[in-house]
Amino acid sequence: MRQITAVLMGAGARGRFVYGAYANKYPDELKIVAVADPDEERRTLAAAEHGLLPNQVFESWEQLLDQTKMADIAIIATQDRMHFLPTVRALGLGYDVLLEKPMSPSEAEVIAMIEASRSSGRLLTVCHVLRYTSFWSNIKRVIESGAIGDLVSIQLSENVGYYHMAHSFVRGNWNRSEETSPMILQKSCHDMDLLTWLMDEPCIRVSSFGSLKHFCLENAPLGSTERCLDGCTVERECPYSAIRIYEEAETTDWTRFITHDLSAQGIRKALQTGPFGKCVYRCNNNVVDHQVVNMEFNSGATASFTMSGFSHDISRTVQIMGTMGEIRGYMEKNDIQLYRFGAKPETVPVTLEEGGHGGGDEGLMRSFLEQVRSHGEDAGPGLTSAEASMQSHLMAFAAEKSRLSGGKSIELAVGLRSDQLLNSIS
Repeated sequence: MRQITAVLMGAGARGRFVYGAYANKYPDELKIVAVADPDEERRTLAAAEHGLLPNQVFESWEQLLDQTKMADIAIIATQDRMHFLPTVRALGLGYDVLLEKPMSPSEAEVIAMIEASRSSGRLLTVCHVLRYTSFWSNIKRVIESGAIGDLVSIQLSENVGYYHMAHSFVRGNWNRSEETSPMILQKSCHDMDLLTWLMDEPCIRVSSFGSLKHFCLENAPLGSTERCLDGCTVERECPYSAIRIYEEAETTDWTRFITHDLSAQGIRKALQTGPFGKCVYRCNNNVVDHQVVNMEFNSGATASFTMSGFSHDISRTVQIMGTMGEIRGYMEKNDIQLYRFGAKPETVPVTLEEGGHGGGDEGLMRSFLEQVRSHGEDAGPGLTSAEASMQSHLMAFAAEKSRLSGGKSIELAVGLRSDQLLNSIS
């Protein structure tokens, strides 16, 4: 097996703990040969983890891509609004590109990246990791087998988890849509992608409702303060307490994202000075904390999607209804039940896999690296190519337009190539 070399742009949560970690776990498959990140501490940690020399470490993606091509692939895990330019530049330099989702918060940029991939002849794969899980792959297989007949309706729910909502979308990097992406695109483009993949036909119409209902100043309890450590009198009873979530947690699953110093002193300093110690009702956030989306597909089949930040766990549940049967699934329990009408229920086996997103993170990496090795040998576009991801992004853009217009139904263009879509919006 040929080792693939990579340059990594963005050494944060996904870049360091998923893609960088894969290289460390499977060194025969992937080697990081350069890293770029504006944060000095992240750069230093990544350089140490991958044995990089000073001339392999850069303060910005621009500096890295000013160099001649130095690897097989470019992994782009920068912030949402910093995806377009490095992607186009890397494709132009001859890199195959693995791009963190969402592709971009700009519809025109999404389509332009697809055109750049096509014109350069290089791979552009989007990190829609759920397609690579045993759970969703088995659901897809059951649908394709015809066991439930023709699809009629899908109900999909994303339960974000109250602590994940507070961490990422209230206190964290994705709390303001104009600086990153709207919630439906940043968090739930996974779900739009699953729906378009399972339906396997164009979505023609979308409507949506949602708002920021809870995490705002008017809901701050009496006695609360700017920070949880500022003498807040309700901190002990608040489920969103930063002290509970970070200092008193049994694991560092969330704490490692707020500081590199995981000592008691380091965590306390992060809560005293950084955004993760702020009261959730005083964070200047504006992304929605709940949203529903209704979709109609080309055949007349429909789908509904619900995202909520108010759940006790992080989970996805799905109900898929067909003319001859039904599928019900609970992803985090790896539980899939098949109900053929008139027959006894069946349990669909799911393989337990290592890694984040139910094994999807590692599944994505293995698939992409194999594509790169087979490049030029009719490897095909890939399961989550930019072209395959385009419709899910267009659905998310339409959902946000609908939400902002009070739920107005938005028609999607059907049957247009990416170059035609680009001309239609430019």
